[in-house]
Amino acid sequence: MRIVSLLPSATEIVYELGLGDRLVGVSHDCDWPPEVLHKPKLSQAVVHSDMPSAEIDQIVRERLHSGLSVYHIDAELLQKLKPDLILTQELCEVCAPSFDDVRQAVKLLHGQPKIVSLEPHTLEDIFDNILTVGEVTSRESLAEQIVAKLRQRVERVCEQTERVEHRPKVCCIEWLEPIMIGGHWVPQMIEYAGGEDWLGEIGQPSRYADWEEILTYNPDIIVLMPCGFSIERTLREIDVLTELDGWEELTAVKKNQVFIVEASAYFNRPGPRIVTGLEILAEIIHPEIFSGLAPADAMMRL
Repeated sequence: MRIVSLLPSATEIVYELGLGDRLVGVSHDCDWPPEVLHKPKLSQAVVHSDMPSAEIDQIVRERLHSGLSVYHIDAELLQKLKPDLILTQELCEVCAPSFDDVRQAVKLLHGQPKIVSLEPHTLEDIFDNILTVGEVTSRESLAEQIVAKLRQRVERVCEQTERVEHRPKVCCIEWLEPIMIGGHWVPQMIEYAGGEDWLGEIGQPSRYADWEEILTYNPDIIVLMPCGFSIERTLREIDVLTELDGWEELTAVKKNQVFIVEASAYFNRPGPRIVTGLEILAEIIHPEIFSGLAPADAMMRL
């Protein structure tokens, strides 16, 4: 089987299933595990991460409003790779090439590869996606084992947080300018980790938020996880937030409870490492219970 993955999380799932050698092409965003960096790249974005957040947001919104894609797919390379299976998504036109873009590119192929679209909204959906990829690649048994272990880790966290008396108000910021609040599985992760999220809604998309809304909410903990950003990249633009009126008056800032995390690795991508993201949040929200769960350099206190 020749597999093409146009979604970083799907690429990670493929490798977890021991199918890295079957992966013949990936998207430009696929960077984990490191071996994938040598695979042919089938997509290119019209924006790049070195642009300011506000500029990226403006370009993306203008293109989507005009009915244009944020990505270019190399249809000629796709044809040369002759995939039997293409893994893509319909969840977010900003995160990866859209399903329609992929379908258009596939029309140029001589064969008819199977296209599997992954569209998770919750942690349970993410686990189902792993099982789906296992099914279409004849790795059902291994996929079930992987999911069972992931569920056990989730349960271990939930067993501890079910008994907590204090649930801090948490604000997960998924974009810096304009501000966006983490959605889909992020509010669920906060809940499982023993916090409260009054700004996001489980299973619903990330959304824009006014700064006044953040000030009124006055969170106990702020976690910065801009989509696609590393800690280093977030730090380069941190003044977008810290120079806003009222920043210093927020409870989270006064109590030194502002954190930056490796967003792409553990929060933005709905793949196996999302459970590590949950464990990171648990350690941030309830350090009196959890310690040693976060990988080295996965988070930092601002």
